[in-house]
Order: sequence, then structure tokens, then C-alpha cells
Amino acid sequence: MLETPWLIAAFWIGLALLASMISIRTAISVALIEIIIGAVAGNLIPFAGSLFGVSAKLATTPWIDFLAGFGSILLTFLAGAEIEPEVLQKHWKPALTIGFLSFLMPFLCAWAFAYYLLHWSLQASLIAGIALSTTSVAVVYSVMLETGLNKKDLGKLILASCFVTDLGTVLALGIVFANYNRWLGLFLGVSAVVLPFAPRLTHRFLRRYEGQVSEPEIKLLLFMLFILGGLAAKANSEAVLPAYILGLIVAGELRHHKETVYHIRVAVFALLTPFYFLKAGALINAGALVQGAVVILLLLVVKVAAKFIGVYPTAKFFHMDHRVSMYTTLLMSTGLTFGTISAMFGLSRNLINSSQYSTLVVVVIASAVIPTLIAQKWFLPSPVHLEEIDNGA
Repeated sequence: MLETPWLIAAFWIGLALLASMISIRTAISVALIEIIIGAVAGNLIPFAGSLFGVSAKLATTPWIDFLAGFGSILLTFLAGAEIEPEVLQKHWKPALTIGFLSFLMPFLCAWAFAYYLLHWSLQASLIAGIALSTTSVAVVYSVMLETGLNKKDLGKLILASCFVTDLGTVLALGIVFANYNRWLGLFLGVSAVVLPFAPRLTHRFLRRYEGQVSEPEIKLLLFMLFILGGLAAKANSEAVLPAYILGLIVAGELRHHKETVYHIRVAVFALLTPFYFLKAGALINAGALVQGAVVILLLLVVKVAAKFIGVYPTAKFFHMDHRVSMYTTLLMSTGLTFGTISAMFGLSRNLINSSQYSTLVVVVIASAVIPTLIAQKWFLPSPVHLEEIDNGA
């Protein structure tokens, strides 16, 4: 057993280092690799310990839990900060329509399937609906960069639609399970004061303090995130809700300060998110996966089919041809970060059990891989398609 925080931290960071090396070699999202390695270690260590008559597991501690939670908040903040306001303004009609239906249809279908056919509890079914409604900004953004579509109108439209989908997911997670009491009132009141002034305050700090060794502008952002996240938690909501909205609100300011964003990103991906994604993987129960393989497959089919019902005809309505509509739908079918966050939220509050958590996370992982591979291999738009979309925008 690892008894000191330093050895525990060394073991976790060692797993994160291994995940980084595999990610670089395979060109697969490091978050996905970290979840898989966490799952392998979380199940293999107890198994190996049982062979020698020793009780062992992938050790977690309160400080690891805090770092993991902190990582999810900052990752969500960065996801919101990646959105360009001009992109939303330019593509607001298709982005709003595609993004909303991309959230609504999987949410309703997965919730109904879990509640009426799997006979999960109402709360567990709602968690299933929320977790499987997501679209992975991380996966889509990586694909956009790899293909160069981030510079094309189609790529910008897909990214804007991802934002709308994930905003629906975050709002649902924050609203459905909130305690409607004085803490929620205080959270909403403080948010109403802090959020409107956040862009101006951030602008002044960035102009005055950016480049200082002590990074006061980053401390200001962290202070706002902690205040809003703490009040959201007291209201039994989720801290990622104000983090995502704050990221969106200050995105216009941060886009002119790449160095500050770079420093935040380094801290997030080097130190914080590895603890989150490794922990998310470690909580997966391999035994439950074997027993629930059919359920996993069915939920994956439900999620992807619901995305097609919502997104494909909508893309066709906005004059996209079959190939582009298929490509858009498949990328909108991906899930990873917010799906995992939603499942973790449910498990940590005893809304779902370990078996249900494992099922949902594996479905989320599969949705991050399978639709992406199909989209890239068979439906990647040609330069002619992209030129037609750019000229028609």
C-alpha cells in the first residue's frame, strides 16, 4: 500500500504520463486514454491484490477528489472560453436549431429508454438522459484542428452547435437536481451580480496585470469560479454550470490574451484533468460491464439514433447535402467530457449506482470513438463541399 501523499501522487502522475505517451503515439484524445488507463488500473490492482491475499485498490484521497473536481470545473470553463461570439452570431440559426435538437432528442430518448425499458429509477434515468445528450467539444475540436475545418464555415458551425448542445446539458444538470431553497436563491443572486461585470473586470485585470509572475488575472478568474461553484454546490447544483457560462461570457476578452489562456490550459491538462479522468475510469466496474454488455450496446444505439433523428433532417433543412449532413450528425453524436461529468455527478450523489455509472461511462467512451471514426473515414467533406458552404454562408 502507498501510505504517503507523495507516493500516491507519483503513482497517479505516472499513470497520467503513460496516458500522454500513448495519446501522442496513437493520436487519440488524452482524456479518452486516461479514462481507459484508470479503468484498467482500477480493476487490475484489486484483482492482482486478491491473488496474493492483499486488499488493494487504486488509492483515492480527499485531495485527489478535490483536484479531480477542480479539473472538471476548469476544463468546463475552457470549453466555454473556446467559443467565438462572432461564430455564434454568424451561424446562430442553424447552430441554435441543430444544437438544441442534438441535446433534446437524446435526452428524451435515453431517459425514456432507461426509465420504461431498463426500469431505472426516475433520477437515474434523468442522469442517463443528461449524460447521453452531450456532444464532445474536445473530440470535435480536435477533429476540426486535424482536418483544418476549424477555419471553414462548416467547422465553425459544428463547433457553435456543440456549444448549444452542451449548454443544454449543463443547464439540465444544474436545474433538474438543484435544491430550490435559499442557497439556490443566493447562488442566482450572486451570479446575477458577478457574471454581467465579469467581462469588464477581466478586461481591466488583463490590461493592467497580464505578464506578471504572480498571474493576478488568473487568480481573479479562479476566485469567481470558486465563489460561483461553491454556491452552486450548496444549492445541490453542479459547479460546471457557472464555470461554462463564465467561460462563455469572458471568451471575447480571453481571445485577445492567448498567453493567459495558454497558462490556464497548461495547468489544467498537466496537473488537474489527469486526476479527473483517471478517477472517472477507476470507478468503472469491469464485472458490471460484462453483465451489462447488451444494455451498453442498446444505450449506444439509442444515443446515436436519437442524434440522427434530431440533427440529420435539420442539417438537410439548412441546405446541407447528404455527405455533409452525415458528417455533421456523426460528430454531434460524440460524447466524452460532459457525459463523464454528468455520470460522476450522479454517482457522487447516489443518484445512480456503480453498475449504472460504469454502463453510462462506457457508452460515452464508445460514442467518442465510433462515430468519429465513421465520420472521418466515409463522410469527410470534400473541398468542393466546403467551398459551396463557405460561398453560401
